[in-house]
Amino acid sequence: MAKLDRRILKTQESLKAAVIELMAEKSFDGITIQDIADRANVNRGTIYLHYQDKFDLLDKLIEAHLHELGAMDEWACELDWNDALVPYFEYFEKNYLFFSTMLASTGVPSSFRSRLLASFMKGFKGEIDRESGKNTDLDEDIILQYAGTAYVGIIEWWIRNEMPYPPQAMAKQIGTLLERTL
Repeated sequence: MAKLDRRILKTQESLKAAVIELMAEKSFDGITIQDIADRANVNRGTIYLHYQDKFDLLDKLIEAHLHELGAMDEWACELDWNDALVPYFEYFEKNYLFFSTMLASTGVPSSFRSRLLASFMKGFKGEIDRESGKNTDLDEDIILQYAGTAYVGIIEWWIRNEMPYPPQAMAKQIGTLLERTL
């Protein structure tokens, strides 16, 4: 696979940052390609070299974050809940503007919450404890929906309340709750 030119990566990062910054200020529907170009300090045509439109730009941004979270799933499942969740909460903290903007959005990107939920439910699927007997009479779909919805809800609460607890404290609390559930 060919390596991407650093200038291309820098331009794409600038465009992604611009759209998130603008979404923090106004609705996605009210953002124009010219707004994004001005904020990123590029020409309108430059955006079209990389993305079809603002929807494609946003979708690629969301996909990149979901991909990074999914990559964490691969090694996090080897750890206990408390240790596994610390990197996730650190990631949410590091990308606060993105997550706060996306989870607060009621416009076009409101599907982000559903995509995040589906991603976590997929990750939790292999974590359901069937050996101890605590989940014997419970349906897998209901367990996954419950745990996923609770997890996304607490992330949303934490971010909307400007992260009142450090990532380590959140990981410990949520890890304990997820261990009880799954």
